[in-house]
Amino acid sequence: MIPYYTEFDKNLRATMSLSLDDVKRIAHLARIAISDEEAKATLGRLTGIFSLIEELQAVDTKGIEPMAHAQDVSVRLREDVATETDQRELFQSGAPKVEAGLYLVPKVME
Repeated sequence: MIPYYTEFDKNLRATMSLSLDDVKRIAHLARIAISDEEAKATLGRLTGIFSLIEELQAVDTKGIEPMAHAQDVSVRLREDVATETDQRELFQSGAPKVEAGLYLVPKVME
């Protein structure tokens, strides 16, 4: 299994932090008007998110197989076999115009 992060990413994550100026710059780039109080609150929330990410990345996941679902479940599959009979002729018998198995309809655009 190929690791998701490179060595560069690991070094970057170790120093991942934002300043108040970074938050204001990001808000400016996103064209969001933000006051100093909102920027401070946003910085606090983002710092908390980064802390949680660092905690999750500290968990040793070597030897753990990736999972598609949190529980060990599988979908029962059936054979891919046609069970209906071909009734195209019957269905097209009531159509006003049919040609080569296709329904013919009046032209609606010129």
